[in-house]
Amino acid sequence: MWRPDKLRFGPAGIPRRAKARSTKRGVMEVKALGLDAMEIEFVRRISLTEASARDVRKVAESLDVALTVHAPYYVNLASPDVEKAKASAERVYRAAVVGSIAGAWSVCFHAAYYMGREPSEVYSLVKSSLKEILKRLQDQGVEIWLRPETTGSLSEFGTLEELLRLSSELEMVLPVVDFAHMHARSGGRINSYEEFSEVLARIEEVLGREALENMHMHVSGIEYGEKGEIRHLNLEESDFNYVDLLKVLRDFGVKGVLICESPSLEDDALLLKNSYERLLKEA
Repeated sequence: MWRPDKLRFGPAGIPRRAKARSTKRGVMEVKALGLDAMEIEFVRRISLTEASARDVRKVAESLDVALTVHAPYYVNLASPDVEKAKASAERVYRAAVVGSIAGAWSVCFHAAYYMGREPSEVYSLVKSSLKEILKRLQDQGVEIWLRPETTGSLSEFGTLEELLRLSSELEMVLPVVDFAHMHARSGGRINSYEEFSEVLARIEEVLGREALENMHMHVSGIEYGEKGEIRHLNLEESDFNYVDLLKVLRDFGVKGVLICESPSLEDDALLLKNSYERLLKEA
């Protein structure tokens, strides 16, 4: 399995300026832009066949572009409807399988909703479902990180503490740390050098230094209200303090992939990468 060699930057999906709307073309466009990562977005369905996934892998490896996958958005591993919970688990499983074939090292997903239940009950349901998915992947010889994402809405399962606990209790599970979601969920906190440092220090405390060298992260501008996330924004149109975040990532020596989910996709991904490289030179 691929191991992060540095901090890489890329867009969540095919760059907007790519003329051909294929994943393979998207990887090529990412490289041409000077970026070195891309998230394959299975928003509504798993859009790659196993054959096309193999083609994507060849191109990505030849161009040294690291890949991640976002499973379909409709996932609720803790749904009270048993059939919906099973279908959700199947979506995560298939995204992991196809993502692995494409050369992705990590698959992220929004795990569940509380739906008026106690967080502890939802936690147990999510953990049980992930154990089953991991067993299926292991039986098939599929090696890929399962990454539940920190979520931006108060109605969604996915606080940092919930995901750290899952990651400490299950093999091949680590969080996707979405800093914009955490900023929104906290009502505007988690937006300073000190607060970002606390997040990374907590990850290291619970999961060890290895976790900071194997990070899958999301960043964007974000609009939020009393209930958390409302919508993603471009970085310069929001109050998200991306410069301090980049300083913390530099100072903690974080390795992995930072995926930009701003509407502008590649423009903000380049803003992040160029800003980070300037900070490295200043250090």
